[in-house]
Amino acid sequence: MSKMHIKKGDTVVVLSGKDKGKKGKVLAVFPKTSKAIVEGVNVASKHQKPRRQGEEGGIIKQEIAINACKLMHVCSKCNEATRIGRKVLDDGSIVRYCKKCNELFAD
Repeated sequence: MSKMHIKKGDTVVVLSGKDKGKKGKVLAVFPKTSKAIVEGVNVASKHQKPRRQGEEGGIIKQEIAINACKLMHVCSKCNEATRIGRKVLDDGSIVRYCKKCNELFAD
């Protein structure tokens, strides 16, 4: 299992692919496959049958997991795509920070 540079709830921008340049919030992260689901990015149509009586079937738009290497964190302070650094504070806790403006991220 690899360490991920993004976490659930982060705002990210897509670097490559059909959704290049789109920003969105991370809904879920899958470290084993190094993928993440981002709100409004990599949307696919899913054909769904009605499972129960009274339930409607149809075509549903759904976000699909995207490779984490195609995502870059967006800093909330400088509002730019940035790399993430990690610092060890005096109390021993590890925090992430923006490498452009040195803003600490609350995890």
